[in-house]
Amino acid sequence: MSKLSLRNVVKRFGNNTVCDGIDLDVNSGEMVCLIGSSGAGKSTLLRCINLLEPIEDGEIFLDGADISIPGLDPEPVRRRIGMVFQSYNLFPHMSAAENVMLAPRRIQKRTRAELRPEIEALFARFGLADHMDKYPDQLSGGQQQRVAIVRALAMKPEVMLFDEITSALDPQLVGDVLDALRALKSDGMTMVLATHEMGFAREAADKVCFLKDGKIIEEGAPDALFASPKRIETQEFLSRALK
Repeated sequence: MSKLSLRNVVKRFGNNTVCDGIDLDVNSGEMVCLIGSSGAGKSTLLRCINLLEPIEDGEIFLDGADISIPGLDPEPVRRRIGMVFQSYNLFPHMSAAENVMLAPRRIQKRTRAELRPEIEALFARFGLADHMDKYPDQLSGGQQQRVAIVRALAMKPEVMLFDEITSALDPQLVGDVLDALRALKSDGMTMVLATHEMGFAREAADKVCFLKDGKIIEEGAPDALFASPKRIETQEFLSRALK
């Protein structure tokens, strides 16, 4: 799996600076959780890493290669960096399996017969073996979100980004999705998550970064950051978030 490094990353929308000089290192196999209030810049930062948003300044490195060079074709990078969003974005007229096979068939030119064993294994891995041929409206929100994770994994990415993927789910469905992330971590996947799930971040992350106003205010090992945050901003946020 791959290493991700950001140096002085700046992203603006007009006069609004959403990411303000962000430095971040994500080592191979690490899970890094981004926490902070809505509007802190977490989602935009993930979109910049996946080249869905161009940056104004700074550099983004994947295995030492600068992937943020203006004019660089983003598609090869996106094949290496998978992303799962809050909304599942599954095609309603396709079965779960067809949704998952679509990108490998179109981009990698692989056949259904070639893909089927791999896809079956992925569905089984995430507790979805009985749901492959169901349509999205026949699945719960948690099941649809796990299908979205499987869809991203079908492209065999080296890094996975997750943007608040439990925020739209009923509380009783959140656990299944978080279990899927734990399974990925046990597989050694390099991951960056924007999350409001503080308990999960404390238990599962290798590093937690607290963002405020587009900056990483504080970062560290979960136990240290949650138990004794150094910055007053972090203390105030956690006092609200952990109520």
